Amino acid sequence: MKFLVDQDVYLETINFLKYLRHDVIVAKEIGMQTATDVEILQKAQQMNRILVSRDKDFGALVFFKHKLMSGVVFLRIKPSDIDKIHETLKLLFEKYSEEELQHCFCVVEAEKYRIRHIR
Repeated sequence: MKFLVDQDVYLETINFLKYLRHDVIVAKEIGMQTATDVEILQKAQQMNRILVSRDKDFGALVFFKHKLMSGVVFLRIKPSDIDKIHETLKLLFEKYSEEELQHCFCVVEAEKYRIRHIR
């Protein structure tokens, strides 16, 4: 899967996604470390990537304000839960294809995830 990872995602999670052999670009790598949430979401859409973030504001952007069509994986993560979150991510990516997740807002927590389709 192809991901654009927001600057607030833990390095350990970025490395985990790469370990799973996903195509990962971190916002900072493309000069977007100070970009607004709207700009980051637009970039994910332009690049045909799923956005990974810990910023809950992306839900409002996707569903209410801008209705941008990019998949988002929102991580509700604390450092103490990181291993459980990684296992949940792995299960999510085994069950759903990149194409399916491109049209979803996914909330990933320790030992569970929820998916809401973007219309």
